[in-house]
Formats: sequence, C-alpha cells, structure tokens
Amino acid sequence: MINRRHIRVKVMQSVYALLQSKSDNLTKEENFLYNSIDKMYDLYVLLLRLLVEVRDMEEKYLEIAQKKFLATTEELNPNTKFIDNKLLELLATSVSLNDYIDTHKLNYWELDDEYVKEIWKKLKESSFFKTYLKSEQTSFQEDKEFIILFFKEIIAPNEKLADYLEDKNIGWVDDIPFVNTWIVKTLKQLNSNKPFVLGSLYKDDDDKKFVLDLFRKVVLNHTDYEKLIEDKTPNWDTDRIAKMDIILIKMAICEFLNFPSIPTRVTINEYIEIAKDYSSEKSSFFINGVLDKILKELTASKKINKIGRGLL
Repeated sequence: MINRRHIRVKVMQSVYALLQSKSDNLTKEENFLYNSIDKMYDLYVLLLRLLVEVRDMEEKYLEIAQKKFLATTEELNPNTKFIDNKLLELLATSVSLNDYIDTHKLNYWELDDEYVKEIWKKLKESSFFKTYLKSEQTSFQEDKEFIILFFKEIIAPNEKLADYLEDKNIGWVDDIPFVNTWIVKTLKQLNSNKPFVLGSLYKDDDDKKFVLDLFRKVVLNHTDYEKLIEDKTPNWDTDRIAKMDIILIKMAICEFLNFPSIPTRVTINEYIEIAKDYSSEKSSFFINGVLDKILKELTASKKINKIGRGLL
C-alpha cells in the first residue's frame, strides 16, 4: 500500500504543476492527482505479473526444446524447478491479480514481450539461477528467497525496463523505487497456505482523504503561507529560493495548522527527507531552519492545536 511519504510526494508534484500552469480548475487537478496514484498501483500489478510472464516464457522455451528433431537428453528431460516455483504459482493463479489486469487492460507484456525476453535472458545468465536449479530442496521458503533475489538483482535495476516504463507513463519514473520496495515487502509476506490477494492501495480511508485535504488546503492557502515564509527569510529574495523548497515549506505549514493528529516533528522530518530527493543539495538544511522558526512563532501564538503527543 502507498505510505504517507509517497502521498506527500504526489501532492507536492501536483501542487507544483498547478502553480506553474496557473490553473484555476481545482477539480481537474484533484482528479489528475488521484489518477497518478491509481497509475502507481497499475505499475505495482505490472511488475508482479512480469515475474509470472518470465516463468511462462521459460516454460515455452523448454517445450520447444523438447520437440527439436535432435533434442539432447537435457532438453528431453528439462529441469522444471523454476516453472514449478510455488510462489510464482500463487501469483499466476491469483484471481484478484488476474481480474485487475483484465479490468484495466494491462496487456503490456503481451504487446511488448521483448522486455519479458530481456529479463528472462538476464535471469538465465545469472549464477544464482543456476545454483537454484541445482538445489535439491523443494520448499516454499527457498522458492520465495529465489524470487525475491530475482526481483532485486534482475528486474529492479534493469535500465531498459525502467526506460520502457517511463515511456509508458512519465510519472512512473518517481514511482519505480517505491513500487520496487513495495513488491519486495509483498513477496516476503506471501504464505504457501494462503492465496495471493491484491491489497488495498491506501492503508485506510483516512489516508485517501489525506491526499485531497492536503492538496486543497495547500493550494487554497498558499499565498498566506508564502507571506509567512517571507517573514522568516528577510535576507532571501523569493525568486532565489528553489520553487520546490517553497512548496515543501508550504505543505509543512499546512500540516502544522490543519492536521492535529500529525506530530510537528514527523512533519518536519518527512519534508526534510523529501527535499533530499527532490530539491537541491542544501535544501534540507534551509527547509529545516525556516520550519523551525515558523513552528516557534505558530506555537507562541497558539495557532497549533495538536492531539496527544503532537508537539513532541
């Protein structure tokens, strides 16, 4: 499922796009924001399905090799350990996974199977694939560990695959690292005694509501927040401050004032970490300093009302 940090990143990107375009169609931008998050779920499903597609390609290869006129003994009696992998069978027979693919017409790997072949060849060339085939174990745990290694070593770092996915959806370039981590967590949680069922995109309704609430409140109050920032940066020309830094600070102010259940320290830490990935090298220090000043002023004026341990 998507976590709060990635929600913040998605909101940040949408706020930036809206302010740059000077659009006043809030509903359109909100729909675009939700759609970009939904598309990330498509990516998650596609990469899970890719594991099965590679297995199916190996199975077809073994079947063709068996039918060769001068097939070798090895080709006539192939090692089927990989195509019999129990974890892959869970994914292949998942009703929810297959229904999602059919409903959303995610037939990428049928149309562009050269990328399946790219991954399949890389796997066949790997030393850990050969080691796996030689192993005489037949446990679900071994199958799981192999597939996790396969994903981490072959699929996740593949640049051709990443370029292809970026061409399909430019927004996925920022989603791939998060989705890769999400998939590894999913694989680790699979159990041989339970069928695989796709989980929810959001942890709960509060997280889905958080998307829209944060976006709306930042956009509708961004001029007020900008004034607050200017007061705390008298020696800075606003035009010289990175636009992304300004947006991140505005989002943090919004959380200070409008989200009583989110501790202020959590808010500050989250936006510092996001700045490290999406803004300039020194942005995290700048943002931390400005937010510290703003938080002290808002606290002194009793404008912050946090629940429980919120101010710690």
